[in-house]
Amino acid sequence: MAKRRANGEGSIRKRKDGRWEGRYTAGRDPSTGKPIYKNVLGKTQGEVKEKLTQIIEDTKGLDIIRAGEYTLGQWMEVWFEDYAMLKVRPSSHQTYRGYIDHHIKPHIGNIPLAKLTTLDLQRLYRKLLGNGRVERLESKKQPIGLSAKTVRNIHQIISSALNLAKRQRLIVNDPADGCALPRLERKEMKTLTKEQLAAFFREAKESGIYEMYYVELATGLRRGELLGLKWEDIDLERGSLRVRRQVARINGEVTEAPLKTKNSYRTLPLADGTVAVLTEQKKKAGNSPWVFPSPTGGPISPDSVLHMLHRVLDRAGLPHIRFHDLRHTFATLALQNGVDIKTVSGMLGHFSAGFTLDTYAHVTTQAKKEAANTIGSILCTYTGCQPN
Repeated sequence: MAKRRANGEGSIRKRKDGRWEGRYTAGRDPSTGKPIYKNVLGKTQGEVKEKLTQIIEDTKGLDIIRAGEYTLGQWMEVWFEDYAMLKVRPSSHQTYRGYIDHHIKPHIGNIPLAKLTTLDLQRLYRKLLGNGRVERLESKKQPIGLSAKTVRNIHQIISSALNLAKRQRLIVNDPADGCALPRLERKEMKTLTKEQLAAFFREAKESGIYEMYYVELATGLRRGELLGLKWEDIDLERGSLRVRRQVARINGEVTEAPLKTKNSYRTLPLADGTVAVLTEQKKKAGNSPWVFPSPTGGPISPDSVLHMLHRVLDRAGLPHIRFHDLRHTFATLALQNGVDIKTVSGMLGHFSAGFTLDTYAHVTTQAKKEAANTIGSILCTYTGCQPN
């Protein structure tokens, strides 16, 4: 016979299989008025008593009725439409949509939201790392598993959705907390050497796109920022450039969008050579408001710029690099030639000088070594030692 406990504490009984069961009322069905019962199991009466006390305490603020309405897949849709669409940049909408449709819903979308566990998420991440890439024509030559960065991005949006569910009293604990995530592998940074830059600029002039790549290497802008420049952002007389927007592909359309972070909004000084290049570009741009317009006068597609870059590299006999590596080239040249890390960080639009220092540690380490050798040589002139 069940042992009755005080109101709200549930009841405990010993089952025929020898285990103990604690039963409690989690709420009432609003349509029928009938109580909704939940239970916990344990090997001993004491174990069940402890579990029962904890679960009742945890679920005091839980909306039991609504919690049972959603699977994870259904909740991800609610989160995307009512939260992500308003909270995140429009350029990220398509990416999030792909994560939900191709990687989350097919694998764990049917699991009830209230029953999702950390182990379910760990198994998903392991599966995606091993064999998660969606089969598409353009991905035939790529690995079948997703990168660690993509898996971490998927975890981030699941975590955001579950955090919202917790705030809405749909779950007690967030199973995304404490997940073991794959370690990021830093992509090798490739930069153009001084000799390669000469060949690159020669071919860029031949291809008629010299001005765009010159401005990129003179400012270190992100690709979308470079393409988002309008003539209203350029002050040729004072020699300055304002970064106020980016160009991105959103839902298949090339359009302007807000910048990545608040630090991305910045004003950069321009060298005389860059002002001269932009003056020539203004003649080429005609009446377009965009500094680097497409043939139709609108903004250039980010994909097209990458294809153009690879054509220039091929014709110059240089290895392929990412467009982002031009930004790395700018930063590396600046640091190698004595520009301080805080100034470089501000020009790049990074959120902190510490991030810049971490990204370009190899450059600053070499500079420190050269500085140490210089000081050593100076001291040797006074002590008579032999410098290395």
